[in-house]
Amino acid sequence: MRQLYLSSTVLFWLLVTAFWAGNLWLPPAEQSLAIAAEKVYSKADLAKHATADNCWMAIRGGVYDLTAYLPGHPSPPEVVLPWCGKEATEAYNTKTKGRPHAPFADELLSKYKIGKLASERP
Repeated sequence: MRQLYLSSTVLFWLLVTAFWAGNLWLPPAEQSLAIAAEKVYSKADLAKHATADNCWMAIRGGVYDLTAYLPGHPSPPEVVLPWCGKEATEAYNTKTKGRPHAPFADELLSKYKIGKLASERP
């Protein structure tokens, strides 16, 4: 009985160590799948979402559905709404007043990412 207990304990820890070591060399499967499955949107797709009830923006190459966040945005709607359905990187980077958003805004923005903007071909 004691030998069975010792053997199974050693086997368990060997397997735990093997899985741990394997994760060091291989990229996480979830991350690989997320990168491979990231949806790509064109500027035409983006333009279809240009209202307060359906507001998407492209910022720094990502596409964000900000519809749910708009009511909670600290600025008045007339500051943000003109950028719905458009590439808004410059507006986001400067708040259209020459000053950047706080790092917290970048963290918050990541929660609304739905894909990336297709690169334009020359």
